[in-house]
Amino acid sequence: MTLEIYQFPCLSDNYGVLVHDGVSGATISIDAPDAAPILAALSAKNWKLTDIWVTHHHMDHVQGIPALKAQFPKVQVTAPASEASRITALDIPVDRQVKEGDILYLGASEANIIATPGHTAGHIVYYFADEDLLFAGDTLFAMGCGRVLETSAAVMWDSLCKLAALPEQTQVYCGHEYTLANARFALTIEPGNTLLQDRAAQVTQLRQDGHPTLPTTIGLELATNPFLRAEEPSVQKGVGLHDADAAIVFAEIRERKNRA
Repeated sequence: MTLEIYQFPCLSDNYGVLVHDGVSGATISIDAPDAAPILAALSAKNWKLTDIWVTHHHMDHVQGIPALKAQFPKVQVTAPASEASRITALDIPVDRQVKEGDILYLGASEANIIATPGHTAGHIVYYFADEDLLFAGDTLFAMGCGRVLETSAAVMWDSLCKLAALPEQTQVYCGHEYTLANARFALTIEPGNTLLQDRAAQVTQLRQDGHPTLPTTIGLELATNPFLRAEEPSVQKGVGLHDADAAIVFAEIRERKNRA
């Protein structure tokens, strides 16, 4: 694999992620929460920014774009087609629009566009199948998922099911460091899950030591993330919805997290 990934903190709890192809020299920023740390990361790695791939229109994912464009005028900004007008309305340029089924290239590596509406109506994620890499934005978090803001909970559940079906070894890079709070909440839903107990302890130690908890993997999320486990009897028991439709169980879990 010729891709190198560099993850670093942005804003209060966002992550910036650079993806670099060592053969072509191309470098992508997944979203642009804040220009300054992205520019610092590029300088530290001695990489030149060529592209910005946007997952959704929220300001904490796009507000760094104008300053990055000013520094690298040839940078191409790619965004979800159904959200492009909302981004350009913020005076943020969009050069290319993509939708589910489209393929982007970083050097010789292919990234598939997967539509994951829920957190926003037009949210997309970027999946490198050959490299087992997923850049999930605010759809999937470690032991959590994004708030359902612009669709029904059932739509978000369908989006999460798409991601849950990816190979378990897929490494998942998320937009925020929410893992510790998510772990504490997950234990209220499934307190008897020993894998979750162990993971919560590991996450607590990582954060105490100042280390990131990401990336995660699809397999780890399937074992410990209650939002992906709505079909599991132990999770259904935890919310008092035995044998209920998984989308209904998911909606109840999401509502409980909203109140937490």
